[in-house]
Amino acid sequence: MTTQNLLVELFVEELPPKALQKLGDAFATVLGDQLKAQGLATAASVVTPFASPRRLAAHVTAVADKAADKAVQQKLMPVTVGLDKDGNATPALLKKLQALGADVSNPAAAVAALKRAQDGKAEALFYDSVVPGATLAAGLQKALDEAIAKLPIPKVMSYQLETDCELPGWTSVNFVRPAHGLVALHGSTVVPVKALGLTAGNSTTGHRFEAAVSPVVLADADSYAATLRKDGAVIASFAERKAEIARQLAAAAAKVGNGARPIEDEALLDEVTALVERPNVVICQFEEQFLGVPQECLILTMKANQKYFPLLDAAGKLTNKFLVVSNISPEDTSFVTGGNERVVRPRLADAKFFFDQDRKKTLASRVEGLGKVVYHNKLGTQGERVERVRAIAKAIASQLGDAQLVQDADLSAQLAKTDLVTDMVGEFPELQGIMGGYYALNDGLGETVAHAIEDHYKPRFAGDALPRNTAGVVVALADKLETLVGMFGIGNLPTGDRDPFALRRHALGVIRMLVEKDLPLDLNALLAGAVPAFGDKITDASAALADFIYDRLAGSLREQGYSAQEVDAVLALRPQRLALVEKQLAAVRAFAALPESPALAAANKRVGNILKKAEVEGPVDAHVNPELLQEKAEQDLYAALQRFVPEANAQFDAGDYTASLQTLAVLRAPVDAFFDDVMVNAEQLDVRMNRLGLLKMLHNAMNRVADLSRLAV
Repeated sequence: MTTQNLLVELFVEELPPKALQKLGDAFATVLGDQLKAQGLATAASVVTPFASPRRLAAHVTAVADKAADKAVQQKLMPVTVGLDKDGNATPALLKKLQALGADVSNPAAAVAALKRAQDGKAEALFYDSVVPGATLAAGLQKALDEAIAKLPIPKVMSYQLETDCELPGWTSVNFVRPAHGLVALHGSTVVPVKALGLTAGNSTTGHRFEAAVSPVVLADADSYAATLRKDGAVIASFAERKAEIARQLAAAAAKVGNGARPIEDEALLDEVTALVERPNVVICQFEEQFLGVPQECLILTMKANQKYFPLLDAAGKLTNKFLVVSNISPEDTSFVTGGNERVVRPRLADAKFFFDQDRKKTLASRVEGLGKVVYHNKLGTQGERVERVRAIAKAIASQLGDAQLVQDADLSAQLAKTDLVTDMVGEFPELQGIMGGYYALNDGLGETVAHAIEDHYKPRFAGDALPRNTAGVVVALADKLETLVGMFGIGNLPTGDRDPFALRRHALGVIRMLVEKDLPLDLNALLAGAVPAFGDKITDASAALADFIYDRLAGSLREQGYSAQEVDAVLALRPQRLALVEKQLAAVRAFAALPESPALAAANKRVGNILKKAEVEGPVDAHVNPELLQEKAEQDLYAALQRFVPEANAQFDAGDYTASLQTLAVLRAPVDAFFDDVMVNAEQLDVRMNRLGLLKMLHNAMNRVADLSRLAV
């Protein structure tokens, strides 16, 4: 058995750029895994993916020409079924052995070769055999078929291939794009595998226009990337091509000077990497008059429509220069430069036209138009939605600020959606909110309202900035609450991977604003306060929505490094001020580190169970009559509560949750003594109720920061 490196390439027509990297990685990963599973490659074998616009390939090190034979033991059947009373093989056993390829010409010898071993309660017969290892041709064929079948193809194409046989005809093939070539090299030897109607060889096709030779003949598996680069003018590695583009972009920006830098956009860089085989970055420019248009519009049209990299100056302002990643490298690049400059000019002119036209009407004059835009068939139009957001925003603003904040929040909420009916946002929906901010400034509404309108969609994604001013926070909260309360109120909930109204993202946005802006707002009051704005359009689903928000909060806190036990302990109390949750978690973590913690957590769990059982017959009052305390242990516990609980409560009210729990840690000894020496369920009713009242007092005191019983192991 010898090992050599293996190269497999599938040459196809242009692959979908946004899926290319994923396709390349999946192809190489599955191919490598299948070879390892068959024993043709080892765990130490290195799998390297290649992906260019017209090829998927994988290089695998240390691949054997044949897998090692494998000893296999198979259970045949129970002894009572396989052997008769005289120990001879039954027909069933002989038939089974024959099916496995064993020699049954001498039944006695065949039985003697079997092993007998206990299998559960019965004794069974086992057959030892050696399974020949897979040959590379057979194993690679299986691996290749599996790799193609498991490609995460966004949309499959069907195309026809002429049949390779004596009778003329056509066969239908389904794949992401029509395939035209297959390479399979084990060292320098071609492996005779087939796929998609193609037979493997040792040659491929290079760059459409700049390949030095065609076809590109590969000497061996290891020379693939170098030969393709030299003779085919193709950088086969996605990662290498991406790094080369990034290097050229930086070099071109440095050539422009004045601190210029290309826009940072990882998704755009990935997409452009998937569009070119050998990148060549050129510098282009447009007329400076277009810089009067908001830079977000120009940047978006250049990125989305043309896949260009706009250049920003040192202050982050858009310049009139941009970078193009070309797939050709002519000696004279003026044709490439001129062509791209001619192409981008109409796009920028359209943006300027939209901007100029939109500014002829005020945002206020567009409010009426929102009444003609359907938001949801059960929740009405965008106009109706705006009125609900205004009502919620005014209620929140009145809790957070003065009359000026209420006025700013109301005006911002009224105008926040009006840019949806502008020409610019109609062309570029991604600019909603942003254009509203620009148009508000144009209308003379001031920065406070303009920023609130622009920011009311924030945070749009994980890690996004929060609104810049309080009015923006109020409107953003109101907007997200309107969506959440409305959708829950009509039963339109996210399921599995489907969340068309981004309710999970909205919930996380609400959480982030309440926490990071330290807002003195109670969650239940917020949700309940939003319901009346809908009138009779919805049912009140505040309880279910609160659970949904707490679930999102729990997940977020676990991602931040808090344990599930800590999070569960704090959120079990359904804290209303979400801004205080992290302080509560810190206190719980500090408490859990105390030596008294395990015993108190266990005792707290026991107290909770006792009270839950007792409260089946009626509520237990946290009241104690000292004269009914008969045992010394219950007297000592009562005295400890009288002494330390006021101090702990004062620390809790002052926001020092850690100190509050640490103060209560001294209760461990009297609590332990109470459970050792006192029978709670005394026969005398008044004594029993007094002891339950004492436990209720203890339970209330211990569980203000968190449900400590959740810390019990």
